[in-house]
Amino acid sequence: MLPALFSLPFVAVGVRIIANPLANVFQKQLTHRAAAPLFITCATYGFLTLACLTVFNQFVLADLSPAFWQNMLICSVLGVLGNVFLVKAMHLGDLSVLGPINAYKAVVSLLVGVVVLGEVPGWLGLVGVGLIVVGSYVVLSKGHGSGWSWAIINQPEVRLRLIALLCSGIDGVFLKRAVQLSSPGTAFFFWCWLGFALSLIWFAVTQWQTGPAQAKLLLQKWPTYLALFVCIGLMQVSTNIAFSAMQVGYALALFQTSALLSVLFGYRFFNETGLIRKLIGAVVMVTGAVLIILFK
Repeated sequence: MLPALFSLPFVAVGVRIIANPLANVFQKQLTHRAAAPLFITCATYGFLTLACLTVFNQFVLADLSPAFWQNMLICSVLGVLGNVFLVKAMHLGDLSVLGPINAYKAVVSLLVGVVVLGEVPGWLGLVGVGLIVVGSYVVLSKGHGSGWSWAIINQPEVRLRLIALLCSGIDGVFLKRAVQLSSPGTAFFFWCWLGFALSLIWFAVTQWQTGPAQAKLLLQKWPTYLALFVCIGLMQVSTNIAFSAMQVGYALALFQTSALLSVLFGYRFFNETGLIRKLIGAVVMVTGAVLIILFK
């Protein structure tokens, strides 16, 4: 058990758990300063692509199969859509609520993983995922006995977050297959490159008029942008490493323990309320993740 926790895949999970909510903090800060979600996404992919070019010769780029390109393209399209919807949701809603909602991504990936990858989870793993979903229910409830309401779905930020997690939950399955057909590093390079190309085309077609103003804001807020780029890069590399060694649904479920940090960061940086209730829900989610680790 102990050696497994210090193995590379579980270290990668730990990095992902920290990097993800930090990236959400920087995304929310930038959108509050008038940065456009699509520009943030495009700039992130662009910076990471440039960073990859500095170690270009380290990636295996030859003899990649048609299946790799098919999975990588599907993953990239869904990834760009998911990232844009996520940043927009972070602009509108509370980090301490939208972070834990991401728990449902594990459920989406488990279902898609069974069909696409043939990954059949054990019953204890399913219990762990179930606890994560229950914990998110507590986080989403309004407190004071009001419980969860379907009216929550009508909130624009929640709808955007659900669309984002649907995109990213499905894209995780195709990303894992791309990793299996190449390597974590090669898949990361093309995730950056294809993501940049797709988001740049989207920005050029729909928001090109805002380009100068957004570029000026990038120069003004470059420390926040740089911090975001680093967090997203660490998050994606660690995701690829985790996917190379464990079932995609389980990996995504473990990632959701970052809900604890999302709740704390929302309280600390954005003065969000309901701290105790949200922490209780997040602890339930962590318990589910522990089950997945112990009985994987």
